[in-house]
Amino acid sequence: MTRTHPLAFAAIDLGASSGRVMVGRVEPAALALEEVHRFPNTPVRVGGTLHWDVLALYRGVLDGLRAAAQATGGRLNGIGIDSWAVDYGLLDATGALIGNPVHYRDSRTEPAVAKVAEVLPPSRLYAATGLQHLPFNTVYQLVAAEGSPALDAARTALLIPDLISYWLTGVAGTEITNASTTQLIDPRTRDWARPVADALGIDLSLFPFLRHPGDPAGELRSGVLEETGLKGPVPVTAVGSHDTASAVVGVPARDERFAYIATGTWSLVGLELDAPVLTEDSRLANFTNELGIDGTVRYLRNIMGLWMLQECLRSWAAEGHPQELGELLRGAAQSTPLRSVVDAGDPEFIAPGRMPERIAEACRRTGQPVPRDPAETTRCVLDSLALAHRRALADAQRLSGRGVDAVHIVGGGAHNELLCRLTADACGLPVVAGPAEAAALGNVLVQARTAGAVEGGLAELRRLLSETQPLRHYEPMGDHTAWDRAEARIADGGPGTAYDSGSKEEQPCG
Repeated sequence: MTRTHPLAFAAIDLGASSGRVMVGRVEPAALALEEVHRFPNTPVRVGGTLHWDVLALYRGVLDGLRAAAQATGGRLNGIGIDSWAVDYGLLDATGALIGNPVHYRDSRTEPAVAKVAEVLPPSRLYAATGLQHLPFNTVYQLVAAEGSPALDAARTALLIPDLISYWLTGVAGTEITNASTTQLIDPRTRDWARPVADALGIDLSLFPFLRHPGDPAGELRSGVLEETGLKGPVPVTAVGSHDTASAVVGVPARDERFAYIATGTWSLVGLELDAPVLTEDSRLANFTNELGIDGTVRYLRNIMGLWMLQECLRSWAAEGHPQELGELLRGAAQSTPLRSVVDAGDPEFIAPGRMPERIAEACRRTGQPVPRDPAETTRCVLDSLALAHRRALADAQRLSGRGVDAVHIVGGGAHNELLCRLTADACGLPVVAGPAEAAALGNVLVQARTAGAVEGGLAELRRLLSETQPLRHYEPMGDHTAWDRAEARIADGGPGTAYDSGSKEEQPCG
């Protein structure tokens, strides 16, 4: 392979609070990433229902591709799209969108959880799909929408990255890593769990054919080329369209004995396995088996993540007391360690609004000191996240039989030095932080491998990351027994604890 310049790929990476378009330039021994455009992702509540403003997102994507054209002289070798999971848009018979997609944090799914459990008890549903119980999984959204005019009129359902891809190319498909978050995929066969859909009356023909990371997903329409200034043809390639699937590709691990924590709005804590773990113990521990790149399984637990801190910042700003994040983290670092902790897996923290008050209420309910100021609240959040990381990693190793020598923190939380240090201390394992842009890098690497810019499997892709991306290392320090005592305070769990669901999963969470 002889080239005089690297190939350039655009990664469209849509998160729950913002989207961005990144340009990755790739050669066999070089990998560079540049952010060319970032835009907000602000949900909108209409008539009591929380929606995604998906047209504003699409406008941001087009603006980002226009910026990518300017950065590359109009020539891109490919585009890949990843986003958050579970949500979808409905199209009518003409291919037009039927209303804005509903946000997964909307409360409409709460009654559907009990309705599904009446037909498929949680143990049967888990044995068939291996997915962690979360009240907003796509299966509950579809059951909640049953009989609605929108679903009755729908002829196609597209998960969010597939919807954006369809608008760019005119080609519809369902990428497998994101499809695996619907709770309608069998992780053993990597195909639809048709008995589950049939039992619940879900029409799987709504979803287009399954495609896999590396598969072609069409080329940019002529109108998109004209609007963005890109020179065609520009192929769109299916990547790990669930952003966590792309983020796990972007983990710069040196061997298989690693754990990952993909941090952002959520913390997704787990291991990369060759086969799913579908035991009853795994279900009771509320672990999920999502599909990854190259036949892998992402065995993980969802934890509330930096959403709690993001919501605290929004609340303080709305009250007229805005906080500067850097100063807040410095104050948190000086606050008393483990003074108060809450269960970061508790669904009481899923909904937006009043987050500082809800944290204070949880501390009061468990007989712990209530945080006295924003710095102490922030320390409570970060201590609680580190404690939840600790418990999830211990459970993942126990349930899978896979040991861990190092923990990789990727995503936005890799910039949070205090969270990284606390996670190393809580887990008693070295932490490697970075890259923060793991999802975009994983997205670019799958495209680059498809285009022949790089070769090999996940090990080779990760070696390139470890040799080209800046990383920070944290060694565990301090008294490990202090974390044992902190965990004991919430070990029994409270009402609705998300991953202590042995006796509670039959009931709606929230």
